[in-house]
Amino acid sequence: MVQLKKFSKFTDQEDALAAATAMIEGKLDKSLKKFLKKNIVDKELKDELIVSDAKVGGLIKEKLGIQCAADSSTLEVLRGIRLQLSSLIPDVSDAAMRQMTVGLSHSLSRHKLKFSPDKVDTMVIQAIGLLDDLDKEINTYSMRIKEWYGWHFPEMSRIVGDNTMYAKVVKEMGMLKNSATCDLSDILPDEMEEQLKSAAQVSMGTEISEEDMENIGLLCTQALALQDYRTELYDYLKNRMAAIAPNLTVLVGELVGARLISHAGSLMNLAKHPASTVQILGAEKALFRALKTKKDTPKYGLIYHASMIGQAAPKFKGKISRVLAAKCALSIRVDALGDTSEATIGVEDRVKVEERLRQLEGKSSGAVNKDAKSKAKLAKYDGADDTADYNDAADSTLATKKRKADDEEETPKKKKKKKKAEEEEEEEAEEEEKPKKKKKKTADADVDDESVKKKKKKKKKAEESD
Repeated sequence: MVQLKKFSKFTDQEDALAAATAMIEGKLDKSLKKFLKKNIVDKELKDELIVSDAKVGGLIKEKLGIQCAADSSTLEVLRGIRLQLSSLIPDVSDAAMRQMTVGLSHSLSRHKLKFSPDKVDTMVIQAIGLLDDLDKEINTYSMRIKEWYGWHFPEMSRIVGDNTMYAKVVKEMGMLKNSATCDLSDILPDEMEEQLKSAAQVSMGTEISEEDMENIGLLCTQALALQDYRTELYDYLKNRMAAIAPNLTVLVGELVGARLISHAGSLMNLAKHPASTVQILGAEKALFRALKTKKDTPKYGLIYHASMIGQAAPKFKGKISRVLAAKCALSIRVDALGDTSEATIGVEDRVKVEERLRQLEGKSSGAVNKDAKSKAKLAKYDGADDTADYNDAADSTLATKKRKADDEEETPKKKKKKKKAEEEEEEEAEEEEKPKKKKKKTADADVDDESVKKKKKKKKKAEESD
């Protein structure tokens, strides 16, 4: 028969949430510790305590010295208590118990979502996606500005190539007639400014109205505002990547690292991928096409845009991408599963990849593998002191009976071998002479035929002359 001896309720929902979170993480909550100490330890009870989680039971046994049981039989007892909880605690109704359970479960779910390490990289995924979209929009706006303002001043696109500078000059200068009085020293270098003003005096552009110029100016303002926001977003992404994946950031940079995380879906998913998958991540279409057509598979995907692969010569890009992908796979796992928030192995791995690149190019110094080489050195051999003395009698050249018998057995064997070798050489010589004789006979026969033909021709000529 199960009876209620002691019951302690939570003061509020936050207290219940803290206790439930500690239970899930395998920790001992302060309220639970205080309750057990007061009702079991102080009363010196020696009975076993039934718990649902074995980890919590181990902590209770370690800190309070209470024997705990957590197996399949205890789960049945706990299930029965849970079903009959309303009868054991008459002050709490079924409806109130159900309402408290739903409220606690919702709070626990929100807490998990808020503090889950798997969801922190969502900000990085959204930021890199927005950064790519901003790049496309800025390029579209810049192209539109150049095409639109190019009708009025077509020579300017050849002088000012940078999109941001172009938009700033258009916004500052306005109409072409203002070029002589406009000061562009804050935007352009002195040489470029002089070249622009001289080109403006002989420009072949068409005239535009003030309304047209006003719309072009508004478009330039929008493009510059997007450019400024893009810079701020890049700084934000840089800081987030340094906090979430510092080792990966050191190896491949913020943008490539963020694109790898975004392509995999999360940092934890990326950590589950092997190095070979990290290497070709982003080139799946090319990989399946190569497998279908039985051609060479791609050597790199998104990792191709890393600075170290860009530094390598074209013939070494595949090898460096393989080495870099292997180091990235290790760094990602440290970032996803490690406790530190600083670059631990990323710096060392980058040095190793750079050393490998120098080694492929023939400029290796061997500094990285210096420790490994020193460990691999063989120890000096020290012979034993009690070695045997040199035996001078072994140098004797006098023939003993045994040695004579061996020499007598060896001499006929040598003679037989020599005879066999001589016979084989004679047979080979005869075989080579036979085709030569045949060739001579055929050559003599050809000569006789030609002489006979010549004699016949002479006879015919003599008969014709008679």
